[in-house]
Amino acid sequence: MPFLGQDWRSPGQSWVKTEEGWKKTTTDDKNNNVSVQSFCKEAEEEESFNKENLLLSFSYDMAAKKRKKDLMNNNTKVPYFHREKWIYVHKGSTKERHGYCTLGEAFNRLDFCSAIKDTRRFNYVVRLLELIAKSQLPSLSGVAQKNYMNILERVVQKVLDDQQNVRPIKELLQTLYVSLCGLVQDMGKSVLVGNINIWVHRMENILQWQQQLDNIQINRPTNTGLTLTDLPASLQLNIMHSLSDGRDLVSLGQVCLELGTLTEDRLLWKKLCQYHFTDRQIRKRLMVSDKGHLEWKKMYFKLSRCCPHREQYSDTLHFCTHCHILFWKDINHPCTANNPESCTMSLSPQDFINLFKF
Repeated sequence: MPFLGQDWRSPGQSWVKTEEGWKKTTTDDKNNNVSVQSFCKEAEEEESFNKENLLLSFSYDMAAKKRKKDLMNNNTKVPYFHREKWIYVHKGSTKERHGYCTLGEAFNRLDFCSAIKDTRRFNYVVRLLELIAKSQLPSLSGVAQKNYMNILERVVQKVLDDQQNVRPIKELLQTLYVSLCGLVQDMGKSVLVGNINIWVHRMENILQWQQQLDNIQINRPTNTGLTLTDLPASLQLNIMHSLSDGRDLVSLGQVCLELGTLTEDRLLWKKLCQYHFTDRQIRKRLMVSDKGHLEWKKMYFKLSRCCPHREQYSDTLHFCTHCHILFWKDINHPCTANNPESCTMSLSPQDFINLFKF
């Protein structure tokens, strides 16, 4: 059966492309033979030219693809976030919605880049990054991993620029590095998403960030105004009462002898213990001195080793029980309830993690 195609030129004939279109040639016509030869020559030149253009266009396409790949690879400095700064948390499939929300998806959708710039939310985000580093790294997708590392890099850069909150970030990096050391050893079991070389490179970045934080030098202010030691002792004690970490009090007491004497105040450590721990926890670990006084400072550090500290944040993520939407408090979400404030509950960092444990 002959092949019937869409080409109207029959096989076995010679055709020449002219300005008026394709024309059939015969072997008796010399002029046509000359035109056919010239056409073949032009066709060969055109074919070679097309090959060169094809190679150039191919190289250009490869370069464009490489630039696009470099933009989306692990070294990308701009995290990917959605326009909406809230996310609908659904834990099962319905007729209207298929699938469920994951921790990585929520981590990508919420506005953490702006949150780390806000002093009220900074500690909340750092605590959330620490909890994810402890137990939730295997559940993050590839995009969520890149966002996590990019946000962590921005947090480190903010600490280096502001010279504040150095110790919490050091603890966060140490926790993340220890977790990665244990997970990378189990790469054959598909514990982490991604190539092992990428995770090794990230671990090298963590070590580099730790070294930068270790080498940080606190710059003294240039203006010669009032300092903490110039204030009355009562005001100094009031400032110390606002500190929620006993290690900050110990560091403050090492500045000078006068501050060291004030940081040994028993009432200061008593309020610190009562703020972080319950009365039942305190009664189980009472420590009495030779003079019959309670050693509140020793009790605080003893309780810190076995009991979790109280967590209190200026601003947290909120969850609407009516709409099942997770959002920051100052970002409006499309709530359909008559009284949206009654349906809103504040979430601690651990509550945020527990929200995605199915």
